[in-house]
Amino acid sequence: MRLSSFIARRIAFNKASSFSKFIINIAIAATAISVAVMILATALVNGFQQVIQEKIFSFWGHLHINQYQPNAGPLTEEIPFTSTHTLIDSIKLVPGIKTISSYATKSAIIKSEKEIDGIIFKGVDKNYDWPQLQRFMQAGRSLQFNDSSYSPEIMISASTAKDLQIKPNDKVIVYFIQGGGLPPRARKLTVSGIYKTGIEEYDKTYVIGDLNLVRKLNDWDTAQVGGYEITLNDYSTMNDVSHTIDSTALSDELFSRTIRDIYPNIFDWLQLQNQNELIIIVIMTIVAIINMITAILILILERTNMVGILKALGMRNWQMQKIFVIQAGYIILMGMLIGNFFGLGLAFLQQSTGLFKLPEESYYMSVAAISINWVEILLINLGTFTICILVLLIPSLIIRKITPVKAIQFK
Repeated sequence: MRLSSFIARRIAFNKASSFSKFIINIAIAATAISVAVMILATALVNGFQQVIQEKIFSFWGHLHINQYQPNAGPLTEEIPFTSTHTLIDSIKLVPGIKTISSYATKSAIIKSEKEIDGIIFKGVDKNYDWPQLQRFMQAGRSLQFNDSSYSPEIMISASTAKDLQIKPNDKVIVYFIQGGGLPPRARKLTVSGIYKTGIEEYDKTYVIGDLNLVRKLNDWDTAQVGGYEITLNDYSTMNDVSHTIDSTALSDELFSRTIRDIYPNIFDWLQLQNQNELIIIVIMTIVAIINMITAILILILERTNMVGILKALGMRNWQMQKIFVIQAGYIILMGMLIGNFFGLGLAFLQQSTGLFKLPEESYYMSVAAISINWVEILLINLGTFTICILVLLIPSLIIRKITPVKAIQFK
């Protein structure tokens, strides 16, 4: 093993120019590019999923509790139920819950002086998780509530503000759809602020106002709500917490749903990014393998004379195989070091500067997001090295076919 390692090092680090040196440099460069692309692909997919999920959770929480409605969709108005301190306290006993907010939605049409648009009015109260929403504010301020009646203010998205050609402190008329053949009920409201999540499904649909206005329009009493919006300390526990709430805290007419159940299309789309990531990693691994197989075959052919002489001196086949496998290991390690340097370097550069931009209407974000998972980076490096070394054992078997007499004569 020591002799094989010694010869491999002498060949790998030989500074004399030769065709094999040129091949080694190409192999190192190709391995570095493959590793760098895999690192960037993983960081970009993780960052993309993390940013989109945070936006969804910030706007709608992690769980919703509503009264059961068959075939209810995301835009379906809720059936009211009575909110009690006992019910809220029993829900809060479930581990992992951060906040609970009451809400209700109502279909409406919003009209400015020049334009008109259909929207969903999301009514919330003063106990809403405002810090989460504040991160999306672009202009104006949050709602101001009063205890005597409902707040005459609403918050609208930047896209709605652009369509209606309005700005903070402008007046709009909102026509609330009553259903049952009843005419819409109009209210004149003031735009207090403008938000932007970047998620078109939200920005094109929702305006945020006072829950008491929904209660008044629907003739609900002051304790009735459309549902609870719950945020958790850890989003990965959504399913477990939802099941626990259903089984321990809710009556038969109420049920808990994760935001993934409510908006499955968005989360299915995010899940597809994992497949894209896997495809990129597989392709780059194949490129690295083919590149290393080609390199080791050329190295063996160039060193055929050396193989013949070593065989004539009594070196066994498996010892000579180790020479070229160890040499390939040096090449792979050098390529991985360079690939990690450039891959992680570009990732950190993007994190700190936001150099690479994205069309927000297509990707829900204006800057390519980066999230580095060190476990995945480690697995990429270990997997690349292990797979390449194992595959390279196959072409190294050509050494067994070389006979000393013919090899020494080979030119």
